Amino acid sequence: MNPPDTIEIRRLRVLTHIGVPEAERATPQSVLITLLLTPSQGFEGLADELARTLDYGVVAQQVTALAAARPRHLLETLALEIADALLAGHPLRRVAVTIEKHILPATECVAVHLERGR
Repeated sequence: MNPPDTIEIRRLRVLTHIGVPEAERATPQSVLITLLLTPSQGFEGLADELARTLDYGVVAQQVTALAAARPRHLLETLALEIADALLAGHPLRRVAVTIEKHILPATECVAVHLERGR
């Protein structure tokens, strides 16, 4: 059996107010979001029509707007909200969300990852 067809949006840069200390949330920070999206329908049935698949631009705009909508303490919260919104608003079987934040010295990044499906 073949693995499911997926669409990946890699390292989308968004601005958000996030962090535990109030001072950290005071100014917008850039985080990188990677989405691995498994559509409800495989690629064979798309007939080369955008209306039958995900519009990457719409997904990117939705995630960008969601990240900017309100301050949060945790990356984990943002990841869960993104997964829930994408599953609710798009024909997806599964979504994986990874968020990277460049915050700790001497590290490339801190990242959270979650996967949800229906």
